[in-house]
Amino acid sequence: MEAGIVGLPNVGKSTLFNALTSAGALAANYPFATIEPNVGVVAVPDHRLEAIRKHIESEKIVPAMLRIIDIAGIVRGASKGEGLGNKFLSHIRSVDAVIHIVRCFENSDITHVEGSVDPIRDIETIDTELMLADLESIEGSMDKAQRAARVGDKEGKLRVEVMTACQKLLAEGKPVRGLKFENPDAAKLFKGLSMLTAKPVLYVVNVDESDLHGKGPLAMKVRGRAAAEGGAVVPVCAKLESELAELDGNDRAEMLGSLGLEEPALASLTRAAYKLLGLQSYFTAGPKEIRAWTIPIGATAPQAAGVIHSDFEKGFIRAEIYGVADLEQYKTEAGIKAAGKMRVEGKSYVMHDSDIAHFLFNV
Repeated sequence: MEAGIVGLPNVGKSTLFNALTSAGALAANYPFATIEPNVGVVAVPDHRLEAIRKHIESEKIVPAMLRIIDIAGIVRGASKGEGLGNKFLSHIRSVDAVIHIVRCFENSDITHVEGSVDPIRDIETIDTELMLADLESIEGSMDKAQRAARVGDKEGKLRVEVMTACQKLLAEGKPVRGLKFENPDAAKLFKGLSMLTAKPVLYVVNVDESDLHGKGPLAMKVRGRAAAEGGAVVPVCAKLESELAELDGNDRAEMLGSLGLEEPALASLTRAAYKLLGLQSYFTAGPKEIRAWTIPIGATAPQAAGVIHSDFEKGFIRAEIYGVADLEQYKTEAGIKAAGKMRVEGKSYVMHDSDIAHFLFNV
């Protein structure tokens, strides 16, 4: 599962990506500084790992990881090949969720591709290009589906129904991510269309140091837009985050304290992106390592075990489960067992965020 950072040129995408991944991606004050998508893997900050280590001694901590792609800037007309056009759109098509960074600060030294700062216009520019690309994709596939439907092909009829629903929304200037299909076959077909505007979106407002909490007039416009869509917003000062990323622990803590912040905004961004992808963490803990394992929300115990090794899923017998809160209350696994809080769960158990698990299996 991976998230892609998108936005107009020069809104701070590569600066943000560099701060997230320390990958040294090119950041420059001109359009198309990023041509090939940069890929990085980011640790998901999780205070629960240290909470576990307070009670279970271990050699190391291994956090969950999130794969992030920095996609080059999209410009007006991208769906018709402007800028680097369809190449960028194909990169967006490959990701599971979109982190849409929007410029919400004024700075005459940083060129804006549209000549002025207007976050809603910028969002609509990108949304329009993605919707036009989706419409073109549907129009290119509709004839074939209709021919199949006319000769009585069941899947062809369903495909026409699904694509017509998408086409109607897109023609109204609306993304298709709000579409829901009760028929599981229709839902599967919809997913298979890989519509660009079907992907969940997290808005990141790139603010200046005078508006770190994203409450200024420009950021509030984006908050209003996101609220109307049922989406989320994370405020980030990409320039500040880039500076923080270069500091060691003590200096970073001192700088955060001087700004009245408990953690870098990138920590909130990473957790929000993780949630956007429909992911959660469970933990294993022992003397060698304490590790957060990434699983989809709704994963069963055997599926969670399979993330560690496929043999664990194939030979799953049962899982011993307790929560981080149980460990904090009873201090040791022996104490958890004595209190009757250690649960034995079978194959149908659905994992919860914060579960700590021991798996028993036989291969």
